[in-house]
Amino acid sequence: MNLENVNVEKGLKIIFMGTPEFSVPILEGLIEHYKIRAIVTQPDRPVGRDGHMSYPPVKEVGIKHTILVIQPDNMKEDWGQVAELEPDLIITCAYGQILPKALLDVPRLGCINVHASLLPKLRGGAPIHRAILAGYKKTGVTIMYMNPRMDEGDIISQRAIEITDNDTASSLHDKLSLLGRDLLLDTLPSIIDGTATRTPQNHSEATYGLNIKREDEKIDFERTRREIYNQVRGLYSWPGSYCMFEGKILKVWKCRINDNYFPELFNGQITAIYEDGFGVKVSNGELVFQEVQPEGKTKMSGASFANGIASHSKFVGKILS
Repeated sequence: MNLENVNVEKGLKIIFMGTPEFSVPILEGLIEHYKIRAIVTQPDRPVGRDGHMSYPPVKEVGIKHTILVIQPDNMKEDWGQVAELEPDLIITCAYGQILPKALLDVPRLGCINVHASLLPKLRGGAPIHRAILAGYKKTGVTIMYMNPRMDEGDIISQRAIEITDNDTASSLHDKLSLLGRDLLLDTLPSIIDGTATRTPQNHSEATYGLNIKREDEKIDFERTRREIYNQVRGLYSWPGSYCMFEGKILKVWKCRINDNYFPELFNGQITAIYEDGFGVKVSNGELVFQEVQPEGKTKMSGASFANGIASHSKFVGKILS
């Protein structure tokens, strides 16, 4: 990334729209090199049992840098307050609301989006989780011009990154956030001076990274070792994968693939206790659950969970569902 020759147009009005932690490094990178006229983010939400109001992470950045923060309840209806600022460029990243066409047409330099996949692959709100769940070997970041349809705009630039076997949704999230920051800063000069390329997406190659649903979290022991392994790391550290043990939810946060085979056992049956966890039979072999969280308790090692059962002989052979 080299910004030494960036010629920022005097008086350029940039509005940034984003909400979660993923957007924070990208926004902070922008603030370091450009003047941000305003930040648009989701409304504050109540969290926890006491319902105290929590700021979106992007709002915290705005307060820190004394930048105007706008929090519309419904962007489709409240877009006028953003348009009144007469932005030259709107940059979005995981904002969480659809922008109406009327607002997309306002900035003279357009509206661009930082998306955490190599479009047209993994359009939608959960591309990081879905990349691992689907067993992708690589993903990346796309800078695109926005249009009224979800993640279907023309591509300006892309940058790829490998997904390793040790990556989780959490680690990949952090890598892609920094990659998105660098790619955006490298791409912005061409957008500002009007030399940015526009490459239409091949819609026939599109896949979708739709938001995670509750049914995505449930472990199906009829699936393969690799599929379940990808599920566990693809849902780490939110929302997590789970199965049932003796009628209660057992979250599974970390596992490894083992080379053992137990054709005589049922899928979901506990096979053995190891130093780093306990084995579970799946359709084509064994997984070792290394970190789990029993319902109502904190995370613990799989070995500690197994050792907490009164008798190993009673634990081995039990069925998870």
